[in-house]
Amino acid sequence: MGKVQRGRFTATVDDELVLFLIGMRFNKPWKIHRWWAVFVAMPRTLRQLATVPELGLLHVQSGLMSGQPLVVCYFRSPEHLYRFSKDPDLTHLGPWRRFNQKVRDSGDVGIWHETYRIGPANTESVYGNMPLWGLAAAVGSEPAGRRGNSAEKRAGLTTVDAPAVAPY
Repeated sequence: MGKVQRGRFTATVDDELVLFLIGMRFNKPWKIHRWWAVFVAMPRTLRQLATVPELGLLHVQSGLMSGQPLVVCYFRSPEHLYRFSKDPDLTHLGPWRRFNQKVRDSGDVGIWHETYRIGPANTESVYGNMPLWGLAAAVGSEPAGRRGNSAEKRAGLTTVDAPAVAPY
């Protein structure tokens, strides 16, 4: 884990980028032969994204949500994400096609993703005494007060700022 930044910080979002959430759900966990290939394809895909900067991945974090695998990815642009997802020479498309042929409508394993375009006009974040995390790990951080002391100010919902508070 990275070094803790003491105090309050916000992500430095100066350009549009993409937040991509992807996960799977073991509907029938005992049917390992149905979901194993999808499960092991993700680390290979993430390694390729991490080692080829031109693919546009800025940051990735993974873990569990409600006991199921979840991957949080930040991409430089929607074009980077969609170009990667459709390129037959990269690691994603082959496993995706095999999943659709073998498992698609079986109900044995669920897969999902959500894509969000985010930018400076519609993003707000705050991190207190945290290492670079999430969006800030993708784009960098700055003291929260530079963009506003309140969430409403940082989100662009008001022009009136709250007085600085300590420590949060």
